[in-house]
Amino acid sequence: MAEPAHRSTARRVPTGDRAQRKREAIVRAASEAFLRDGYDAGMDTIAADAGVSKVTVYNHFGSKEELFTAIVGDILDRALAGSTALVEGRLGASDDVRGDLTAICRAWVAGHATPEVLALHSVVVGSTRRFPDLGRVWQELGPDRFHTLVRAALQELDDRGRLAIDDVPLAAIQLSGLVLLPHIAYGAAGSAPDADLTERLITGGVDMFLARYLPRDTPAR
Repeated sequence: MAEPAHRSTARRVPTGDRAQRKREAIVRAASEAFLRDGYDAGMDTIAADAGVSKVTVYNHFGSKEELFTAIVGDILDRALAGSTALVEGRLGASDDVRGDLTAICRAWVAGHATPEVLALHSVVVGSTRRFPDLGRVWQELGPDRFHTLVRAALQELDDRGRLAIDDVPLAAIQLSGLVLLPHIAYGAAGSAPDADLTERLITGGVDMFLARYLPRDTPAR
């Protein structure tokens, strides 16, 4: 996956307004190329679409792997922005666990169920046999990063007695499986659940999660 001929441990990344504009053009062109052509997208094509030389691309990104990682990070940052803000700002201190968890899951699904994110996920899944590191990049910048925040919030809710969780890392994965994975599965098949089914998957998933982890003396709503 790496392109050693273009790597340099002493590489100095260009700075300044002009360099920033070129970097943004490269990221836009690379995003379109990777989503259109998969990881086989050519660096020559990306440079031409960005209106820069291939040398300029490698000055900003030392390898194709580094460029792809930047694209994954950029797209997942936007996909996770809404749900991340809610987790960090509300969940751990929540006194309305069902309401706040539902709001977070709505934002989580909305961020991931976009054509851009689903297409990127398909690129990663389709390329991991040849380039296993792509799966690691996706896992680290997406699920692992978000699950770390969710685990911290769930642990706080457990400490406060709002939930009763015996295995917090497992609970975070279960929540993801209940509310997010159905949409990824639909996307992998080239379709998407309608708005009504989306809402039922989210609210039903949260209810199933809370049925397992609400303290036994907490009345169900």
